[in-house]
Amino acid sequence: MAYIGQKGGTVSTLTSKTLDTMTGDGSDATLTLSQTPASVNDVAVYLDGVFQRPTNEYTLSGNVITFTTAPANGVSVCAVAGGGEHIGSPMAGSVTTDKLIDGTITSAMVATMSSSKLTGALGALDGSALTGIPSSIMKNASDPAIDTNPSGGLGTVWANTTSGEMFVLTDATANANVWYNVGGGDGDVQPWEYGGTTYGYSSGGFLDGGPYNNMIERFSFTSDGNSVDTGQDLVRGIYYGSSTGASSATHGYTTGGYVSTVRYNEISKFQFNSSSNATDVGDMTTTRQSPTQTNSETHGYSAGGATGLPTGASIDKFTFASDANGTDVGDLNINLSTGAGSASTTHGYVAGKDVGASAPNHKIEKFTFASDGNAISVGNLTASTYISYCGGSSSSTHGYRHGGGEGPANTRDNVIDRFAFASDADATDVGNLTQGRGNCGGSSSTTHGYCIGEAPANIEKYSYASSGNATNIGNLAANQTRMAWTTGNQV
Repeated sequence: MAYIGQKGGTVSTLTSKTLDTMTGDGSDATLTLSQTPASVNDVAVYLDGVFQRPTNEYTLSGNVITFTTAPANGVSVCAVAGGGEHIGSPMAGSVTTDKLIDGTITSAMVATMSSSKLTGALGALDGSALTGIPSSIMKNASDPAIDTNPSGGLGTVWANTTSGEMFVLTDATANANVWYNVGGGDGDVQPWEYGGTTYGYSSGGFLDGGPYNNMIERFSFTSDGNSVDTGQDLVRGIYYGSSTGASSATHGYTTGGYVSTVRYNEISKFQFNSSSNATDVGDMTTTRQSPTQTNSETHGYSAGGATGLPTGASIDKFTFASDANGTDVGDLNINLSTGAGSASTTHGYVAGKDVGASAPNHKIEKFTFASDGNAISVGNLTASTYISYCGGSSSSTHGYRHGGGEGPANTRDNVIDRFAFASDADATDVGNLTQGRGNCGGSSSTTHGYCIGEAPANIEKYSYASSGNATNIGNLAANQTRMAWTTGNQV
């Protein structure tokens, strides 16, 4: 078709528009566009270069143009779609990344985002509002506790915002966690354990052919060898004291004792790693000969012991925090003298001969640290004859009784008994001392139990990790032949 005027421009140079073409055949009245314009006015149609009026010469439905009259045969049809950038609804697919202005996408415009879209490195974000993510770094104004059970598990870092100290969780046992101090201070956070890590102590006793002993000596838990005199002395030379002493983190305690015909009720205290002598820091509720002693993390306990006849059964308790008298907090179920003392994290244990029984009767009794009250019988030792004046020790899971002497011809026992803290049951024989030993004391490291004293005055040790016999590792300093009724402590 002829027309007057300049030839139309090249539509391909127009930006943000699409060009669709066809050649008329006199019968085809539609043209399908490659885009979907928002309005018929967004499509410019030319027949052999002559502009056609929207709605008059053609209409639009979706992306299909319908001509009022089918273009004649051979006519060049051009449809230029575009112009949506100037209206409220742009064409589908026409909004590209470079069209977006910074800050135009707000939180309200984002509903959800799949994890597959979060790739690559993320910039610095404020994670305070994140949920469902176990925290591996915790901040608090105080130190963690053993019952701090973080969801992050092993490796969780705890920062004390007050002191600046930092702790790492190295044992994630519920309510018995271990936090290792990696900050500027010292002191780990872990469940209290009865055993010591550096030294065992022996104090008091009866020297063969000599006076009552007041020496305080110690031996190493890290290497085998003889004990050495610490240069400290008890308040007085004494024997028939407690075979197993009470130990705080800084001090050793002995209670009661006997000299000639006199029984004592004093609580004697001495400082570990010091040259200062022991001091009398309080009194028990009654005089006691050969009580059985044990301790919690905060208190010492002295149970049973001869107060005259008959033998006593009361349990006295005294605090480590201050020097004070003991208080009567309960009773044993048996009359016990010079038994073996042990302790778990929650209970004190005494094991030995029931003096009131008419036949051999050796009980294991326990009482709780959490509240004051009477002890209960939870099992029996293996002894078949009367055994008293025995020593005791404690691992983290078991109590031990070693040696003892009495019965026919004042016989000496060499058995090492073990009983579990987790369940109430009888003890089992798990090994032997190198010889029968009576009137002996006991100390505990975290890995071994120690039998100290009497006939002759040796130091023996046995392993908690494996059942077996004890080995002789050294001698006491006070007397190389005999040290009876000595008291053991540990630090």
